[in-house]
Amino acid sequence: MKRLFFCVFCVFCVTLTTSAQKFALVDMEYILKNIPAYERANEQLNQTSKQWQAEVDALTTEAQTLYKNYQNEVVFLSKEQKKAKQDAIVEKEKQAADLKKKYFGPEGELYKKRNALMAPIQDEIYNAIKDIADTRGYQLVLDRASDSGILFGSPKIDISSEVLSKLGYSN
Repeated sequence: MKRLFFCVFCVFCVTLTTSAQKFALVDMEYILKNIPAYERANEQLNQTSKQWQAEVDALTTEAQTLYKNYQNEVVFLSKEQKKAKQDAIVEKEKQAADLKKKYFGPEGELYKKRNALMAPIQDEIYNAIKDIADTRGYQLVLDRASDSGILFGSPKIDISSEVLSKLGYSN
């Protein structure tokens, strides 16, 4: 009986606590689409990525060409020549893999460039959301674009347009 009373009491307390909290929603996709600096940064990242991928592809193609040439000439080559050609192929493949890791690895150049270009924009958005939340007394602000758990959010609690206005962008 005491456990039942304790459980009912806990549910009652949690209900009172959550009803006093204020929530808001933002749509980060909408906000980012309306910030020209984000679009420019994204385009710059795409172009850089394509350029770097072309470099990696060129090395990979060279390695494949070396391998095809090796297969065509293998019967005519001495042991030393075979070993030299195999080493050249392996070295070219290693160069391609190293370049790919350098550009696209977890701590690669693309990651660093993305952070350098996007972090200031994201910080600016975060600070605008935080200012609005502090001013209006929101305890929680959710991103409707990235949270698939939100099935419905009232437009009344969506502050995306207000965030854009605070950042100086019209929507």
